[in-house]
Amino acid sequence: MRKKVTIVGAGNVGATTAHWLAAKELADVVLVDVVEGVPQGKALDLQEALPVEGSDVTVTGSNDYDVTKDSDIVVITAGLPRKPGMSRDDLLKVNAQIVGSATEAAVKQSPNCILIVVTNPLDAMCEVARQKSGFPRERILGMAGVLDSARMAAFIAMELKVSVDNVYAAVLGGHGDQMVPVPRYSTVAGVPITELMDAATIAKIVDRTAKGGGEIVALLKTGSAYYAPARAITEMADAILRDKHKILPCAVRLNGEYGLRDLFIGVPCKLGAGGLEAIVQLKLTADESAALTRSAAAVKELVEALGAISGA
Repeated sequence: MRKKVTIVGAGNVGATTAHWLAAKELADVVLVDVVEGVPQGKALDLQEALPVEGSDVTVTGSNDYDVTKDSDIVVITAGLPRKPGMSRDDLLKVNAQIVGSATEAAVKQSPNCILIVVTNPLDAMCEVARQKSGFPRERILGMAGVLDSARMAAFIAMELKVSVDNVYAAVLGGHGDQMVPVPRYSTVAGVPITELMDAATIAKIVDRTAKGGGEIVALLKTGSAYYAPARAITEMADAILRDKHKILPCAVRLNGEYGLRDLFIGVPCKLGAGGLEAIVQLKLTADESAALTRSAAAVKELVEALGAISGA
């Protein structure tokens, strides 16, 4: 029996994730969206592409959660972007309601699933999903680290003109301007980039990584990134569905690791069939630890704006 992945939100990120999952024949896919016809139409389009791809999975679109029953993974991409005149707190409240409702509906049908949260502000939305699901931390993962690390790896490969296969990029912290790229642990064929580039070049790559999403938004004018986020989600799903025990950077709730507690923060995680299997604790310098603490403070501010910590 094939695995099943439900994707809540059939916009660009959700639909592209469905594309990657189906093309890789990882699982049957269910697209759920509130807009009548959109998930059904995109699912049918994908299903009709799969004979060309040679993939035998099924892709289903729905406006309700009945067909999502017994999903192994539920990916939550649904949410609104910030609009003109909308404050940060307004966006937080709106997306918290969307993510909260989606989580409740999804886990009712799939009480044993693993949740992958994508909606922004991501780290705070992971906390919403935790409170609404009641799941242990092993089964609530935030997608950000894989994306941020991929962006940094792309910039390193572009700068050094090497294969991306040679590049590993380490990024910790919250998903936003306060993320913490770590050049000492970012390597090309095992060699730290601190030995391959000067400090000024590394600083530019670090800054571009932190602002990677905004750079794409500025270029597109309307809309935001979706190819790289969707591929990052698929990488996490692949590690879980195939029980790979693969180390990937993900947002997880820390219980004292890195000196932090009760917050979802991006750190290296080992993923397998049960979700989070272990957290890898890197030895950080004083400056790196301070940067991670600042990033955590920014996440805490977002969560407190929702009243999530005080109500936990």
